[in-house]
Amino acid sequence: MASCALNNHAFLPSGALPRLGRGQRKLLVDDVYPQIFEAILEQRITPGSRVTEENLGLAFGVSRSIIRQVLARLSHQQVIILRPNHRPQVAAPDIEQTRQILHARRLTEITLVRLACQQPRPRHLLPLRQLIAREREAIERDQRGPAIRLSGEFHLQLAEVAGNGPLAHFLASLVPLTSLAIAHHESRACNYCAWQEHSAIVDALETGDAQAAEVLMNQHLDHLETRLLGAR
Repeated sequence: MASCALNNHAFLPSGALPRLGRGQRKLLVDDVYPQIFEAILEQRITPGSRVTEENLGLAFGVSRSIIRQVLARLSHQQVIILRPNHRPQVAAPDIEQTRQILHARRLTEITLVRLACQQPRPRHLLPLRQLIAREREAIERDQRGPAIRLSGEFHLQLAEVAGNGPLAHFLASLVPLTSLAIAHHESRACNYCAWQEHSAIVDALETGDAQAAEVLMNQHLDHLETRLLGAR
């Protein structure tokens, strides 16, 4: 496959996004953000590498202004490191950082899933089931980057259902870094299907069974720790 060099260390296949035909709308930040994040998760843009607005704009067929906004969002999520007088750099969480992130996630998500059980309604659960379906489809198509991103989005949507803004905001600072750690540390051969555990959690939410939901979330996070940390 042809490649477009972003710099000396990061490479991205050309045509990452299709060029616009006549009459098509211009791509927006919300269109480009998942594509760049998935390129990072698939390591088409490699961990620790430096990028430029210009090269990303050329690779994705959008303006530097759009790229700048995407990088700002990824920086807020700590996926991209922005420093004055330095090119943007892709973060690369090490094992100790990953351990701390997962510990913080467990403390946060057990509370969130308990809160979510107190106020589930069909209209709240439908977006969760839609994310699970998209995640399953990405896994079946062997689309690793989208599957990792959608798995993280499931947890963020669950936090919205819980209705605690500060906890949801805190979780939003942890999930993208977890996704990056999965992409960086987990073997590409891993065929673990998180969507099945996500589905079981939603089933517990639907019945309002907080105890079952908490047990399932703990088991899910146990499996995540095993995948990323193993016996370290």
